[in-house]
Amino acid sequence: MRKVMIIALLAMMSIGASAQKFALIDMEYILKNIPAYERANEQLNQVSRKWQAEVEALNTEAATMFKNYQNEVVFLSQEQKTKRQEEIMKKEKEASDLKKKYFGAEGELFKKRESLMTPIQDEIYNAVKDISELRGYSLVIDRSSDQGIVFGSPKIDISNEVLQKLGYSDR
Repeated sequence: MRKVMIIALLAMMSIGASAQKFALIDMEYILKNIPAYERANEQLNQVSRKWQAEVEALNTEAATMFKNYQNEVVFLSQEQKTKRQEEIMKKEKEASDLKKKYFGAEGELFKKRESLMTPIQDEIYNAVKDISELRGYSLVIDRSSDQGIVFGSPKIDISNEVLQKLGYSDR
């Protein structure tokens, strides 16, 4: 995949290279300099820890139920064994369902992250778009993502300009 990206980028650069302008941004650097991003991250971490503790509490309860079952199994009738096994499985499923609800692909954490991060990402995108239109950039590449950039001249890095456009001084 990396080789394909590099070849495609080189092909794009070779076709009319003199007519096209390119720029780089460092998204990690930009995000680190936006206080709202740091606050959103901390909020996500707090809610994630809270939800993880809830899931772990259910898992611990299920493990305790199983341990008690193992200690008492010799004294239980078949009916009692079956009932206790069902209770343990129900508790394990409850923990699993809660984990999926909070941390699944479309879970609460995903929704929370999306609601907190999308406005910040949109603001950055609009700043990059405005700068690109103003300066005539045909392509802006994020140098912080591992998409096959072997070298990027600091001369074409517009990260500080993006931060200034967003109202944050470069640091």
